[in-house]
Amino acid sequence: MPGRDELDSLLDELLAEPGRREELERRIAESFVAERAVLVLDMSGFSRTTQTFGIVEYLLVIRRLRALATPVVAELGGDIVKAEADNLFCLFPSVPAAVAASREIASGLEGAGAPVEGGRELYVSVGIGYGPVLLIGDEDMMGNEVNLACKLGEDVAEYGEILLTEAAARELAGAETLDARLVSVSGLELRHHALVS
Repeated sequence: MPGRDELDSLLDELLAEPGRREELERRIAESFVAERAVLVLDMSGFSRTTQTFGIVEYLLVIRRLRALATPVVAELGGDIVKAEADNLFCLFPSVPAAVAASREIASGLEGAGAPVEGGRELYVSVGIGYGPVLLIGDEDMMGNEVNLACKLGEDVAEYGEILLTEAAARELAGAETLDARLVSVSGLELRHHALVS
Protein backbone atom coordinates (compact mmCIF):
# COMPACT_ATOMS: atom_id res chain seq x y z
CA MET A 1 0.00 0.00 0.00
CA PRO A 2 1.31 3.48 -0.79
CA GLY A 3 2.12 5.71 2.17
CA ARG A 4 1.23 9.10 3.54
CA ASP A 5 3.44 11.05 1.10
CA GLU A 6 1.60 9.58 -1.89
CA LEU A 7 -1.79 10.28 -0.33
CA ASP A 8 -0.80 13.86 0.57
CA SER A 9 0.38 14.42 -3.01
CA LEU A 10 -2.97 13.31 -4.42
CA LEU A 11 -4.84 15.46 -1.89
CA ASP A 12 -2.67 18.46 -2.82
CA GLU A 13 -3.53 17.88 -6.48
CA LEU A 14 -7.21 17.76 -5.57
CA LEU A 15 -6.94 21.04 -3.63
CA ALA A 16 -5.11 22.71 -6.52
CA GLU A 17 -7.39 21.29 -9.23
CA PRO A 18 -10.91 20.72 -7.86
CA GLY A 19 -12.17 20.15 -11.41
CA ARG A 20 -10.31 16.80 -11.40
CA ARG A 21 -12.08 15.61 -8.23
CA GLU A 22 -13.73 12.55 -9.77
CA GLU A 23 -10.47 11.33 -11.34
CA LEU A 24 -8.39 11.97 -8.22
CA GLU A 25 -10.93 10.40 -5.88
CA ARG A 26 -10.93 7.31 -8.13
CA ARG A 27 -7.12 7.17 -7.97
CA ILE A 28 -7.20 7.47 -4.17
CA ALA A 29 -9.79 4.69 -3.94
CA GLU A 30 -7.83 2.41 -6.30
CA SER A 31 -4.53 2.98 -4.49
CA PHE A 32 -5.57 3.20 -0.85
CA VAL A 33 -8.96 1.59 -0.21
CA ALA A 34 -9.54 -2.10 0.52
CA GLU A 35 -12.30 -4.18 2.14
CA ARG A 36 -11.10 -5.29 5.56
CA ALA A 37 -12.28 -6.31 8.99
CA VAL A 38 -11.18 -3.75 11.58
CA LEU A 39 -10.53 -4.78 15.17
CA VAL A 40 -10.11 -2.09 17.84
CA LEU A 41 -9.10 -3.48 21.21
CA ASP A 42 -9.22 -1.37 24.38
CA MET A 43 -7.73 -2.46 27.69
CA SER A 44 -10.14 -2.04 30.59
CA GLY A 45 -9.12 -0.44 33.89
CA PHE A 46 -6.02 0.94 32.28
CA SER A 47 -6.40 4.56 33.46
CA ARG A 48 -6.86 3.49 37.09
CA THR A 49 -3.77 1.29 36.87
CA THR A 50 -1.70 4.17 35.52
CA GLN A 51 -2.94 6.65 38.12
CA THR A 52 -2.38 4.25 40.98
CA PHE A 53 0.87 2.54 40.00
CA GLY A 54 2.60 4.93 37.61
CA ILE A 55 4.36 4.89 34.26
CA VAL A 56 6.39 1.68 34.66
CA GLU A 57 3.27 -0.38 35.31
CA TYR A 58 1.68 1.38 32.33
CA LEU A 59 4.58 0.29 30.11
CA LEU A 60 4.53 -3.27 31.46
CA VAL A 61 0.81 -3.61 30.74
CA ILE A 62 1.32 -2.41 27.15
CA ARG A 63 4.24 -4.83 26.65
CA ARG A 64 2.22 -7.73 28.04
CA LEU A 65 -0.70 -7.01 25.73
CA ARG A 66 1.51 -6.58 22.65
CA ALA A 67 3.47 -9.77 23.43
CA LEU A 68 0.23 -11.73 23.64
CA ALA A 69 -1.59 -10.11 20.72
CA THR A 70 1.15 -9.93 18.08
CA PRO A 71 1.48 -13.68 17.37
CA VAL A 72 -2.28 -14.24 17.63
CA VAL A 73 -3.04 -11.53 15.08
CA ALA A 74 -0.33 -12.80 12.73
CA GLU A 75 -1.50 -16.44 12.97
CA LEU A 76 -4.99 -15.38 11.93
CA GLY A 77 -3.77 -13.43 8.88
CA GLY A 78 -4.05 -9.98 10.44
CA ASP A 79 -1.78 -7.02 11.02
CA ILE A 80 -1.43 -4.69 13.98
CA VAL A 81 -1.54 -1.33 12.22
CA LYS A 82 -0.91 0.79 15.29
CA ALA A 83 -0.92 0.84 19.06
CA GLU A 84 -1.99 3.97 20.90
CA ALA A 85 -1.92 4.03 24.70
CA ASP A 86 -3.99 0.98 25.77
CA ASN A 87 -5.52 0.41 22.31
CA LEU A 88 -4.59 -1.86 19.43
CA PHE A 89 -5.83 -1.21 15.90
CA CYS A 90 -5.75 -4.32 13.70
CA LEU A 91 -6.83 -5.33 10.20
CA PHE A 92 -7.97 -8.78 9.11
CA PRO A 93 -9.07 -10.25 5.79
CA SER A 94 -12.37 -11.40 7.33
CA VAL A 95 -14.66 -10.84 10.29
CA PRO A 96 -14.41 -14.48 11.48
CA ALA A 97 -10.61 -14.03 11.73
CA ALA A 98 -11.06 -10.82 13.74
CA VAL A 99 -13.54 -12.55 16.05
CA ALA A 100 -11.19 -15.50 16.56
CA ALA A 101 -8.29 -13.17 17.36
CA SER A 102 -10.44 -11.22 19.84
CA ARG A 103 -11.43 -14.37 21.66
CA GLU A 104 -7.90 -15.75 21.73
CA ILE A 105 -6.40 -12.51 23.05
CA ALA A 106 -9.09 -12.19 25.73
CA SER A 107 -8.68 -15.79 26.86
CA GLY A 108 -4.90 -15.42 26.74
CA LEU A 109 -5.05 -12.51 29.16
CA GLU A 110 -7.36 -14.45 31.46
CA GLY A 111 -5.21 -17.58 31.26
CA ALA A 112 -1.90 -15.79 31.62
CA GLY A 113 -2.32 -15.61 35.36
CA ALA A 114 -0.37 -12.38 35.19
CA PRO A 115 -2.38 -9.68 36.90
CA VAL A 116 -1.05 -6.17 37.09
CA GLU A 117 0.37 -4.94 40.36
CA GLY A 118 -2.19 -5.07 43.15
CA GLY A 119 -3.72 -8.32 41.89
CA ARG A 120 -6.12 -6.91 39.30
CA GLU A 121 -6.61 -8.85 36.11
CA LEU A 122 -6.27 -7.37 32.64
CA TYR A 123 -9.43 -7.27 30.55
CA VAL A 124 -10.12 -6.08 27.04
CA SER A 125 -13.16 -4.81 25.22
CA VAL A 126 -13.34 -5.04 21.44
CA GLY A 127 -15.11 -3.35 18.55
CA ILE A 128 -15.13 -4.97 15.10
CA GLY A 129 -16.19 -3.35 11.84
CA TYR A 130 -16.10 -4.41 8.21
CA GLY A 131 -16.01 -2.49 4.96
CA PRO A 132 -13.91 -0.16 2.83
CA VAL A 133 -10.89 1.11 4.76
CA LEU A 134 -8.45 3.74 3.58
CA LEU A 135 -5.02 2.24 4.29
CA ILE A 136 -2.01 4.53 4.59
CA GLY A 137 0.99 2.24 4.11
CA ASP A 138 1.30 0.01 7.16
CA GLU A 139 1.01 2.94 9.58
CA ASP A 140 -2.61 4.08 9.67
CA MET A 141 -6.18 3.41 8.59
CA MET A 142 -9.32 5.51 8.25
CA GLY A 143 -12.96 5.07 7.36
CA ASN A 144 -16.47 4.82 8.70
CA GLU A 145 -16.09 1.22 9.92
CA VAL A 146 -12.81 2.18 11.67
CA ASN A 147 -14.65 4.99 13.47
CA LEU A 148 -17.55 2.74 14.43
CA ALA A 149 -15.24 -0.04 15.67
CA CYS A 150 -13.43 2.56 17.80
CA LYS A 151 -16.69 3.77 19.33
CA LEU A 152 -17.77 0.22 20.08
CA GLY A 153 -14.42 -0.96 21.48
CA GLU A 154 -13.54 2.15 23.47
CA ASP A 155 -16.85 3.74 24.50
CA VAL A 156 -19.58 1.10 24.40
CA ALA A 157 -18.17 -2.39 25.14
CA GLU A 158 -18.09 -3.54 28.74
CA TYR A 159 -15.32 -5.70 30.25
CA GLY A 160 -14.65 -8.65 27.97
CA GLU A 161 -17.33 -7.80 25.39
CA ILE A 162 -16.85 -8.16 21.65
CA LEU A 163 -19.18 -5.82 19.75
CA LEU A 164 -19.72 -5.75 16.00
CA THR A 165 -21.04 -3.12 13.63
CA GLU A 166 -24.01 -4.12 11.52
CA ALA A 167 -21.73 -4.61 8.50
CA ALA A 168 -19.43 -6.88 10.50
CA ALA A 169 -22.35 -8.88 11.89
CA ARG A 170 -23.65 -9.51 8.34
CA GLU A 171 -20.28 -11.06 7.45
CA LEU A 172 -20.79 -13.77 10.06
CA ALA A 173 -23.87 -15.02 8.16
CA GLY A 174 -25.42 -16.70 11.22
CA ALA A 175 -22.22 -18.50 12.24
CA GLU A 176 -22.35 -16.86 15.69
CA THR A 177 -25.05 -16.07 18.22
CA LEU A 178 -25.50 -12.30 18.36
CA ASP A 179 -27.47 -9.95 20.59
CA ALA A 180 -28.75 -6.91 18.63
CA ARG A 181 -28.42 -3.61 20.48
CA LEU A 182 -28.87 0.12 20.02
CA VAL A 183 -26.92 2.81 21.84
CA SER A 184 -26.64 6.58 21.52
CA VAL A 185 -22.99 7.67 21.46
CA SER A 186 -21.42 10.92 20.22
CA GLY A 187 -24.72 11.99 18.70
CA LEU A 188 -25.14 8.71 16.78
CA GLU A 189 -27.80 6.06 17.16
CA LEU A 190 -25.45 3.12 16.78
CA ARG A 191 -26.99 -0.25 15.95
CA HIS A 192 -24.56 -3.03 16.79
CA HIS A 193 -24.35 -6.63 17.91
CA ALA A 194 -22.71 -8.32 20.88
CA LEU A 195 -21.19 -11.77 20.51
CA VAL A 196 -22.89 -14.20 22.84
CA SER A 197 -20.35 -16.67 24.18
